[in-house]
Parts: sequence; structure tokens; C-alpha cells
Amino acid sequence: MEAASELPDDGARRFIEQFALLLTDGGVPRMAARVFACVLADDTGKLTAGELAERLCVSPAAISGAARYLLQVDLLVKAREPGARRDHYQLADDVWYEAFGHKDTLLRRWEEGLIEGIELVGPDTPAGRRLEETREFFAFLRSEMPLMMERWREHQEAAGGSRAGFEPVPPGSIARRDS
Repeated sequence: MEAASELPDDGARRFIEQFALLLTDGGVPRMAARVFACVLADDTGKLTAGELAERLCVSPAAISGAARYLLQVDLLVKAREPGARRDHYQLADDVWYEAFGHKDTLLRRWEEGLIEGIELVGPDTPAGRRLEETREFFAFLRSEMPLMMERWREHQEAAGGSRAGFEPVPPGSIARRDS
């Protein structure tokens, strides 16, 4: 039988709601933002769907949809302890590195879509020039991302490693999803 985790105190609940609003302002769906903030604020960094529903005072269905989104964007991973009957959602090791490290595939797809758009509207039109500038921006981001991620690793190592209790993922070891 799994032990029930403690409900967050008032400070943690306030953080969860405030940080969720910031994530929502950045485009994360509201319930997904609340679920992520709740897991982030938990000392264990992992909670079951039932625990999340209880802490956030929402239905399990709301947790399911939010968790599915967070799994797709690499902010949470789904796991199960040996002998446990329920899955739990936990932060990916080095969550921000993992989430941002997968963006190159998305940026490449956006570049390809923009190339097609440029061909469709014409490269010498005002729209074509805007699309080209946008494509160049995404290409720039994609080329800079590996350098930025390497600098993050160097920063972590200089600071004594990850402070979140996770083992860092070696640079370049992020699984690519180029399907």
C-alpha cells in the first residue's frame, strides 16, 4: 500500500497557483501548469494522479489530460515504483534541459513549413520576406541551442552538479525524435 503524501502547506499552495499563472501566461494550458507546479513544489518531485487531484481539488480526468500534455512536452515522465499499483508523474531528470533539448526537431519542422510558405507566397513579396526572416530566426535558434545547452552543463559542473537531486544527463545524450 502506498503511503499518502502530505498536502502542501499554505506557502506551497500559493507558489503552485502563482507559478502556474506565470506558466499560463507563457502559453502552457492552465491545468497542465498547475500540475507541473504541484510536482515541482513537492519534495519528492513525484505524485500519483490521485495525489495531484486531491492537492489541486480537481477531478482525476483533469489530471489525466494535463499529465498527457506535460508528458508530450517532456516536462514530466510517467513511472511506477517496484511493487506499486499506481503510476506516478515525476519531473524528468534535469527537466528544463530535457524539455528545451528536444526543441531542435520542432524548430526544424517550423523551418520546413516556412520554406514551403515562402514558395507559396513568393520570396519577393512582403509576406515572403517576413516568412524568410522568421525561418532565419528559427534556424539561428536551432544552431545556437547545442551551444547554449553545453554552456548550461558547464555552469552546472562549476556549481557542483545538479542541485535538484538528479543525476545530470551527459551532453548530447538526449534522445532525438526525428520521426
